[in-house]
Formats: sequence, structure tokens, C-alpha cells
Amino acid sequence: MDHFYLSLLLLFVTLVTLFFFILFHKHRSPFSAPNLPPGATGLPVIGESLQFLSTGWKGHPEKFIFDRMIKYSSDLFKTSILGEPAVVFCGAASNKFLFSNENKLVTAWWPDSVNKVFPSTLQSNSKEESKKMRKLLPQFLKPQALQGYVPIMDAIAQTHFASHWDNHTHLTVFPLAKRYTFLLACRLFMSVEDENHVAKFEKPFQLLAAGIISVPIDVPGTPFNKAIKAAKDIRKELLKIIRERKVDLGEGKATARQDILSHMLLTCDENGEFMNELDIADKILGLLIGGHDTASAACTFLVKYLAELPHIYDAVYQEQMEIAKSKSAGELLNWDDINKMKYSWNVACEVMRIAPPLQGGFREAINDFVFNGFSIPKGWKLYWSANATHKNPEYFGEPEKFDPSRFEGQGPVPYSFVPFGGGPRMCPGKEYARLEILVFMHNLVKRFKWEKMIPDEKIIVNPLPIPAHNLPIRLYPHKP
Repeated sequence: MDHFYLSLLLLFVTLVTLFFFILFHKHRSPFSAPNLPPGATGLPVIGESLQFLSTGWKGHPEKFIFDRMIKYSSDLFKTSILGEPAVVFCGAASNKFLFSNENKLVTAWWPDSVNKVFPSTLQSNSKEESKKMRKLLPQFLKPQALQGYVPIMDAIAQTHFASHWDNHTHLTVFPLAKRYTFLLACRLFMSVEDENHVAKFEKPFQLLAAGIISVPIDVPGTPFNKAIKAAKDIRKELLKIIRERKVDLGEGKATARQDILSHMLLTCDENGEFMNELDIADKILGLLIGGHDTASAACTFLVKYLAELPHIYDAVYQEQMEIAKSKSAGELLNWDDINKMKYSWNVACEVMRIAPPLQGGFREAINDFVFNGFSIPKGWKLYWSANATHKNPEYFGEPEKFDPSRFEGQGPVPYSFVPFGGGPRMCPGKEYARLEILVFMHNLVKRFKWEKMIPDEKIIVNPLPIPAHNLPIRLYPHKP
């Protein structure tokens, strides 16, 4: 219903805008620059946004890209999406070019929807806010810190599985995977451990995830409007946590190094100024989104593919049980155990190849430049797509086949496997995600086998990949 309502709204807004565009527009179209890449720009204002988004809603997110690669160019084509003239870059060489020219020819760009959901970005801009975050994060994502997270993750996973999986004959995976990754993010970023407290965030975060990358029409009922309201609700709850932490720090009940929240409260910039509470709330909000949404999708699709492929499950089970048998009673996983999970990680990588948690990313041209003989004007938006390489037989033979051996030895062609992006803007939480996914796999397969209750359930993208019916499964616990 949301998608139908959004389509009607888009049509209405398009007609009104087209009227005023024709009536008042006196400037040269951005699409009239010479020697642009081939492609089509769709309707005025909304361009091809509906086609871009709807292929994901229908379960074929790669269709928008591949249809145009076939029609126009296998390397790049022009379009208009989310209200902006854009060029879609396709292929490993295109990815390399974009990732290698960060802050030289291109820079990060987020749609207006992101800027409006995160008010602090309007005070400076998304790029500046991102730079600030990248300065704050290394202390908490360096190898020494990550090693310390493993037993904490394992303890949380054990409690999660005991509470929500054990003693169940059937359940729905996606909400539980989100709860697991969200619990980890709340515990490690903010030291919030109470499940009832964490549960307050669940519904608002679902609405936020569905609307953050959407056509920015702020009208009641649209995904974008729901996302803005959800972000406000989450921000209120975060502000309570931030204020309580300030008191705890002042009374010596909390420490400067215990988590990212304390670090933000006690760290000043080069001018000696501290972040205000709303800035911190926005940054924690962004971290919580990045720290759980993509990993929960990966965990969910691991369950899907291990159910469909018994021989893959058996190999993962064997690897994980060797680790489980090496542990004494009550002993938690450690860094060395994670490093033994080589086959399991290859399986996880293959899951992320077929169903990439991050579908792609935007950049903006900061100068005019030429790529593959075509002109890219300054100010145009550039989009790289994970599916353009992940599902391309040029890089992955029989791309629809599930084959973890693709990641053995040298692995895929450089810049062809990009579930975490690449270059200076590669996701800083890549290793964190690896840990939470592998800890989830370990606790899952040592407890259960399972089967899907909807054999042909689709994967849809909105804007992250999710199972159309949240992946209900029937559980078969292992005998002691």
C-alpha cells in the first residue's frame, strides 16, 4: 500500500512541478552538456526514480542496472534518480576509478532524504559529518578493540539464542537477526544491555530503514515522512541516554574509554569545542543504523542459503563444531576461534555477493572530468552498484550459483566484490561486521538444522535486502 500511495503522490507532484517547470524555467537543462554518457532521463523532476526503486520492491534490484547496461553501455549510463542528474558506473574498472579518485574528482554524496532525517548534517554537510565520525571511530574499531568484542558478542549471542530460539519449533528469522545485531550495537556503542530498553527502538528503526533512501516527499503516510518521525522518536530516547551518561561520567560511575558514547562526550575538536547533545544523538543514530541493519540482512540470508544448501550447511557445521569441541564448559569464543572460521566466512561472503547488504553508493563530481571518453559535469551525482559486478558473469561465472570457493586463494577480481564499498570510504565497520556475522553462525549451527516454511520466498530491496515474509523457518535442534 505504501508503494501504491507513493506512486500516486509522485504522479501528482510531477504534474504540478512540470507545470511550473514549463511556466518559469529559463535555465539550460543539465542534460544538455556535450558528450554525456548514453542513457535516458525519464520524467521531469522524478526522472527514473520509480523504476530504480521499484525493481528492488519486486525482488530484482539488478534489473534497473542490467537493462540499461544492455541498452546503452556496459560501463556507464546516464539517468535521473532521486531528483538528480546521475551517471551509473558499472564494472570493476569503474569501481576502481571512483574509489581511487575520492576527494580528487569525486566526493561522498547523500540524497536529501538523508540530510533531512539527520538535522546535524544541515548545520555543516553530510561530508563534514562523515569526516568527524571517521576520526572518532578508529579507537573502537582497531584490532585490539575488536579482539575484546568477540567474547562479549558470544555472551550476548548465547543469551539471545537461549531466550528467542531454544525451545521453539518454528520462528521468523529477520526480526530476530535484527534484534541480535541491534543488541550488540547498543551494548558496544552505548553500554545499554537491558533488552526491554533496546526493544523500544525496534519499530522506529524499521520505519527509519525503509524511508531513509526514498523520494523525499514529506507528506503523511509516505515512507520518507515515517522515517523523519521515527528518527525524532529515536533521537528523544538517545538524548535521555546521553544525559544519563553525562551524570554518570560526572559521578565517576562511567569511564571515558568504556564505549563510543563516552568518547564523544569527552572529546573536543581542534577548536576546543565539545559536540552538543543533538550532534551526538545524530552520530549515535547513524552508528546504530550502520552497526546493525546491514549485518542483520547478512545473518538472515545466511539462514536462507544454509537451509537451501545442505552440503554447504554440513561443511559449516563441521568447521564450527571443531571449534565448539575445543572449548571448555562455559568458555567464550575468542579472536583465534574467529580466525579458524575460514570456510564459514567464505560462505558469508558468497551470501553478501548474491544479496549485498549495501546495494551501492553515491558520489558527486567535484570537477568536470572525462571517463571512458564521456564527459561527466561537475555537480552530477554518480552511483556505483554492487550488483553490477556481483551478478555479472564477467566477474563471477554462473552468478546465480552459490559457490563459496570463489573466495578461496586469490579470490575475486579486485574491485568486483564490494559489499562494504571500497577506497578511503570503505565501511570502517567491515571487521566488526565480520565478527558479529561469524559469532551468529557459530551459535546458530551448533544448535540447529532448519528448513524454510515458504520455499520460494523472494528477496526484496527497500532499500536494504529483506525476505518478503521475514523468513519463517522450522527448527530441528541437534540432539545432545
